[in-house]
Amino acid sequence: MALEIEQLRKLCTDKNIKWSRHALKRLRERHISMDDFEKCIMCGEIIRQYPDDRPTPSCLILGWIRPGTALHDVVGSDGEFLYAITAYYPDKNEWESDMKTRKER
Repeated sequence: MALEIEQLRKLCTDKNIKWSRHALKRLRERHISMDDFEKCIMCGEIIRQYPDDRPTPSCLILGWIRPGTALHDVVGSDGEFLYAITAYYPDKNEWESDMKTRKER
């Protein structure tokens, strides 16, 4: 099942986001605020789908949270909750300038 950004935006509320320990640890380590995590979803686009992930399908979202600052969120959803998996600032050495495409190795 492919996730839809509109559905994820509807679920992007305090009562519907389930934060894993891993996600909270990575946000803290990478100096990413919960507000920026949510902003990525609210203004971003899905750039990769992982429909076979378990326990729920997941996806990679690209959001420009400030001019010149891209953020990648990985989230899952069962249609009722949004599961925060991780987030990171994409590395310019690994991603093309659009931050959607991985560079060839």
